[in-house]
Amino acid sequence: MAEALGAAVELFANPTRLGMLMLGSAVGLVVGILPGMGGIVAVAILLPFMLKLDPFAALAMATGALAVVHTSDTITSVLIGAPGSAAAVPTMIEGHPMARRGEAARALAAAYLSSLLGGVIGALGLTLSIPLARPIVLSFASPELFLLTVLGVSFAGNLLGKEPLKGLAAGLLGLLLGTVGPAPAAAEVRFAFGQVYLTDGIDLALVALGVFGLAEVTSLMARGGAVAQRTELGTGWWEGVRDVWRHRWLVVRGALIGMWAGVLPAIGATAGTLMAYGHAVASSRDRSRFGKGDVRGIIAPEAANNAVEAGDLVPTLLFGVPGGAPSAMLLGALLAYGILPGPRIVTEHLDLIYTVVWSFALANFVGAGVMFAASPALARLTYVPFHRIAPPIVLAMVLAAYQETQHFGDLVSLVALGVVGYALKVTGWPRGPLLIGFVLSNPLERYYFLTVHLYPRPEDWLLRPGVVVLALLVVAPFAWRAFQWWRARERPAEQERGARGATTVATAVVLSVFVYAAWTARGFLPDAALMPVSVAAVGAVLTAVQLARELRGRASAVADEDEPDAPPQVVGARVRRATLYLASLGVYVAATWYTGLVWASALWSLWFLRRVARLSWAASLAYTAGLVVGLQVLASVLGLYLPRGRLGL
Repeated sequence: MAEALGAAVELFANPTRLGMLMLGSAVGLVVGILPGMGGIVAVAILLPFMLKLDPFAALAMATGALAVVHTSDTITSVLIGAPGSAAAVPTMIEGHPMARRGEAARALAAAYLSSLLGGVIGALGLTLSIPLARPIVLSFASPELFLLTVLGVSFAGNLLGKEPLKGLAAGLLGLLLGTVGPAPAAAEVRFAFGQVYLTDGIDLALVALGVFGLAEVTSLMARGGAVAQRTELGTGWWEGVRDVWRHRWLVVRGALIGMWAGVLPAIGATAGTLMAYGHAVASSRDRSRFGKGDVRGIIAPEAANNAVEAGDLVPTLLFGVPGGAPSAMLLGALLAYGILPGPRIVTEHLDLIYTVVWSFALANFVGAGVMFAASPALARLTYVPFHRIAPPIVLAMVLAAYQETQHFGDLVSLVALGVVGYALKVTGWPRGPLLIGFVLSNPLERYYFLTVHLYPRPEDWLLRPGVVVLALLVVAPFAWRAFQWWRARERPAEQERGARGATTVATAVVLSVFVYAAWTARGFLPDAALMPVSVAAVGAVLTAVQLARELRGRASAVADEDEPDAPPQVVGARVRRATLYLASLGVYVAATWYTGLVWASALWSLWFLRRVARLSWAASLAYTAGLVVGLQVLASVLGLYLPRGRLGL
């Protein structure tokens, strides 16, 4: 091992390979900033060039891109409120409110440093795991993986604090949304409603872009003004560094959670960061600040997101089982060079593995350094009137959404999910648990059916030590909540004003969705119906209890999650403006179907800049022309698809 380590250092010190690492890191940083893009896009861009290099240079380039893509996606998550990737959602939940308070610098500094440390911990863990990972990974069979996914959904109840029923119901709503499409255990398509587009299910990137990105952009447009609500930029760079030092053990725990999520198949970066976020909430004594801009909610998931990529390399390199799409492309590159992952790679190509480790560690330093240097200028975007920077953000999200399947239904789904996300946002329903449930829906169902087929008798898998431990972890939060409720009922407490109006209507709508889904799923084949019926039934019970509490005045009356104390008249005016903007996006999508994306983007941008941003005709035309040129250049450089429309324009 020492010889391989020395050989890897010598190979890695080659200037050409270092240059390829820097190039890969640069591509990863640029792609990470674009909403909806991710590691798979970065590696896809580099793949044609990688195959012309030697294996060490190619892997250094790909690893550099994967290592930093989650570092730069923090920019849009914090400054704009549009997650650069689904894994950046927790950072957006906490970082964007901080940016609106004028603490963008503090949030970004904490995110970059946590991401750097998480990547280094992940690289160190990858080094140590080479001789140790095989027995650990193989000890987790389908029963443990099933309970692990259940544990991830159960964390959702901790993401809302005072309203765990809403958190759990939102998580179940995400599980239900994840059942759209083909059933993994039966030859049947569920909830397609005769639409061919839905037969493959709904893509994760669309859910993240719509429920979070488009909803947040709509909210900012409706509120008007700049993203930040204070006039000074903020001098919190060192404060963010001190936050990371103050919560250094949270960094370590978040990185370990992320790495473990990467090692286990089908978990991935999104679930890893959300589980790290859930751990940060669950392990905190004071949870009232989460969701309103708590730096701890940035530190844990940012430490996890880079560690996930390191953990993902363990099954990819040692077993040939990629944990996600980016590592699958990396695996394809290895196979193209005739290098077979598995136990043989440890004996025959150990120097190659250590090259990956060094590339990963160094790329994290490069990414953090570049973002620290660039962020003071980027943070000033939060003080530009948002109406002036909204068009390129919307165009980037629309372009990213279309890349998933190159189907027009992607754009319709984006707007529809944006409407759902905004409705949840302004009625006090949490969106983080919904995404957790959606991510874990397919693995949960797949691992359950695999378990019951491999272990026909329930006691054969329910009594496994790993299952028992994970089951206790699932039950523990509910037991703690029950204990808190029992203690609270013994002393008088202030009765909160019951939620009325839109909040109660939203709860009733969610209840009706669960009831309708349960009724519809009864007609599916038994194996296809089990998951949606079970989820919908439990969700209906929880939502009915929540609705009863709201009607009796025992639930909080939280409305807009950004400003829960805003007067009803102000909230109503914002909702009306948001409705107009969402309707305009619907027209934009319809125009895209008819004229193509370029012309539709030009027309919508010109209308928005004149009607909403109130720019002059000259400024609006120049701005629109720049957007159209930038859109076509971006599509050409990145090899992206532009819908041409019925007119073929």
